Amino acid sequence: QVHLVESGGGLVQPGGSLRLSCAASGFTFSSTLMRWYRQPPGKERELVASIGTFQGNTAYANSVKGRFIIARDNDQNTVYLQMNSLKPEDTAVYFCNAYRGTSNDYWGQGTQVTVSS
Repeated sequence: QVHLVESGGGLVQPGGSLRLSCAASGFTFSSTLMRWYRQPPGKERELVASIGTFQGNTAYANSVKGRFIIARDNDQNTVYLQMNSLKPEDTAVYFCNAYRGTSNDYWGQGTQVTVSS
């Protein structure tokens, strides 16, 4: 059974940093595309960052490029999202996603990130 468990969310002041983690189990992590999405209050879920099976293969939404870094540890079956220079508009529930095809698309429960002074 697939499990994705996010952690690391919380309340942070503008300009601060957080690191989200997503611990995965129940599938072959090293051969799976991993993504972070977020859903701001009252808005639709949006893709934030993705990382392919090779460490260097990353992509970012324009809104977070240069501030967020996605990384993976295939030995620990964990994907990370380092978030720096956080802004109030980064406030959202952040979701981990494991994509292995349209019929094998898995989600975590989400972790709340609130950026506020």
